[in-house]
Order: sequence, then structure tokens, then C-alpha cells
Amino acid sequence: MIELQNVQRSFQVGDETVHALRDLSLQLTPGDYVSLMGPSGSGKSTLLNILGLLDHPDQGHYQFEGTETTSLSEEERADLRRHKVGFVFQAFHLVPRLTAFENVELPLMLAGIDPEVRKPQVAQTLKALSLSDRSHHRPDQLSGGQRQRVAIARATIMHPTLLLADEPTGNLDKHSGQEVIEILERLNQDGITLIVVTHDPEIGSRAKRQIQMIDGAIV
Repeated sequence: MIELQNVQRSFQVGDETVHALRDLSLQLTPGDYVSLMGPSGSGKSTLLNILGLLDHPDQGHYQFEGTETTSLSEEERADLRRHKVGFVFQAFHLVPRLTAFENVELPLMLAGIDPEVRKPQVAQTLKALSLSDRSHHRPDQLSGGQRQRVAIARATIMHPTLLLADEPTGNLDKHSGQEVIEILERLNQDGITLIVVTHDPEIGSRAKRQIQMIDGAIV
């Protein structure tokens, strides 16, 4: 269970205080598939960053699988994020000098998993996403759809329970975008909780729950 209660988050921009989230409450059950929609500046990215433990509320509570995250230290939040949360971004955010295999392997290396354990796991994950023949290619040698599949492999290699996808089809053609969203939906069918931020109503309508945001609030 993921639960946010009366969450508020503000930022100071020059002399102006921007209220990114206003007294927001939300509950997600394990295996939920949620689309998060709204105009630019509505608070979607701020909410996603808080859910992903990249940011924390100014006020309110965020419980992640029974853990009150607002009282955790930065190190404890990073550890929880590393093992429980996966991220997929519009711009892929792959390491340019690393191959597809090395990009996917990186979270396992940072977690201290031995090479004899992690390398077969990476190979299996790439195979499941039809990327075995691209495993030794760098990101600039891959198509947009292939890069996003590598990003999904990297996001899920640690078997997170929550996957956050921020405009995952935004830089892709329609065919590649369809492939990517279907991969994400298969992961959701396997039990992972999936939250997709999108401006595309067609993508948003595929989710089991649609959440609309305006001015930092759920409407």
C-alpha cells in the first residue's frame, strides 16, 4: 500500500512561492495501474518525485509499504528507492559511454551484487525485451524504442514493486511507443505497481485509474 496524506510541497522561485502540491492525498494498492494527467505546471512531476523518494514533502505523510518515509534519513530513503522503485524517463537517461548491457547492469553493481550473479540476470532481462543482439551497442547506436527498452530493463533489474514512467512514449514514434506501453503493461500484469505520467489521452485511457491534476491538486 502507498498512501499520501495531506502532502504539500512548495518552491521559491525568485520572490514568488510556487505551491506545487496542495494538501494532496492519494492511496495506491499493490498492482495498481494509474495514469497521471494534467497541464504543464499542475504538479505531476513533483508528485512523481515524491512517490519515487527523489523529493520529500514540506508537510504531510508518505507511507510506502508500511514505512513512514518522511522520517527517514537521506541514506535510508536512497536505500529504499534503490530496492523498491524503478524510473523510466522520456529522455531515457542512459549513460552514453556504456553499452546496453552495462547500463542495465549498473544498478546491480551499485548494489554490490557479484558478477557471476548479475551478468546472467542482465542477459536474461535483455533477452526478455528482445535486446540480446543489441547488448553491446551504446545508446547512440540504438533506435529510440530500443533505448527506452534498455531503460525499462535497467529500471526493473532490481525487481522493484513500484515503476514510475514519466512520458515514456514522448520521444518515440507511434509504433515504438505502442511497444513500450505494452511492455510496461505486461510488467504491471506481473504485479508491479505502475504510474504513467502522460499528456497523451490515448495512453492515459489505457490505465485502470486516471488521475487528473490541476494547480497541485487532484481533481
